[in-house]
Amino acid sequence: MAQKKGYEVDSWLARPDPSMAIVLFYGPDRGLVAERAKVFAAKTGLPLDDPFSVVKLDGAEVDRDEGRLLDEARTVPMFSDRRLLWVRNASGQKALADDIKALTAEPARDAIILIEAGDLKKGTGLRAIVEAAGNAIALPCYADEARDLDTVIDDELRKAGMSMTLDARQALRRNLGGDRLASRGEIEKLVLYAHGRKEIDVDDVNALSGDVSGASFDAAVDAMLDGKVGDFDIAFNRHCQSGGHAFLVLSSAMRQLQAIQVMRGQMESGGRNAASVVAGARPPVFFSRRKLVEKTLERWNVEALGRALGRLQTAVLQTRKRPDLSEALARQALLGIAIESARLGQRG
Repeated sequence: MAQKKGYEVDSWLARPDPSMAIVLFYGPDRGLVAERAKVFAAKTGLPLDDPFSVVKLDGAEVDRDEGRLLDEARTVPMFSDRRLLWVRNASGQKALADDIKALTAEPARDAIILIEAGDLKKGTGLRAIVEAAGNAIALPCYADEARDLDTVIDDELRKAGMSMTLDARQALRRNLGGDRLASRGEIEKLVLYAHGRKEIDVDDVNALSGDVSGASFDAAVDAMLDGKVGDFDIAFNRHCQSGGHAFLVLSSAMRQLQAIQVMRGQMESGGRNAASVVAGARPPVFFSRRKLVEKTLERWNVEALGRALGRLQTAVLQTRKRPDLSEALARQALLGIAIESARLGQRG
């Protein structure tokens, strides 16, 4: 079986096995999935901006156009000895799983398949096919723990030629961890804020994120989950007008949806109801939020949650590219999820 534990992924990625023609990165941390996929793509040695050498597809696109991935995999490269087929936003698409199953049985000679997926259940669908194949590998991407966060922090500090006090590191850790790209973006903003100095202290961390009212963005996220569009708008605007970063609402929303996606997976795989899953959640759900989380679990299935997380991840990337539009981009993504939640509530 070609699979790795979470702690083994980085060491494998440092020296990828060239016999693996299909590489699947999956897990609830979409930012870490995207970051590791990018590292692997670079290690293929192919020019990533060349459309003849690198073909980028969306999981939904592969699902709509049955056989598309197989056709691409069996196309002879024109300007290189092989091609990279990079599939993003994969989840439970049956056509994609069928194509991968065919490619594990009859490997493409001139193609490497790279797949970015959300949190996939063990023993089913795409993950089961990859884990059972001899020419494919499944690499899990889970939310960063303290040691992983320190590695990311040290990496960004080293690139900037800066250091950080222990108090500042501890304060920063409390704001990170839900998503790798989101965490890296927060550290990059902190480094930029402290540009020109050799050491970052706790005042820098507090100046960037410590003055933001947690209540305002928590209220925005809760209103989004509940499908209360007007309440979301009020809470989000209040947060931004008080000097809070729109990015914090995105980050909080991602952490909430990732936790809910895991719980929904437990419901679907174990035949349990929402109340039972919420009551046994670890870490526990605060009593005051249990009804809201139960309601969200009943409205959203795993695939819909995966799409919502994909929307938030796209917004995170867009805000990094266009920080001047971060508030508008974050609001658009979060508002879209609030509207979808309201629609699902009416359907239920």
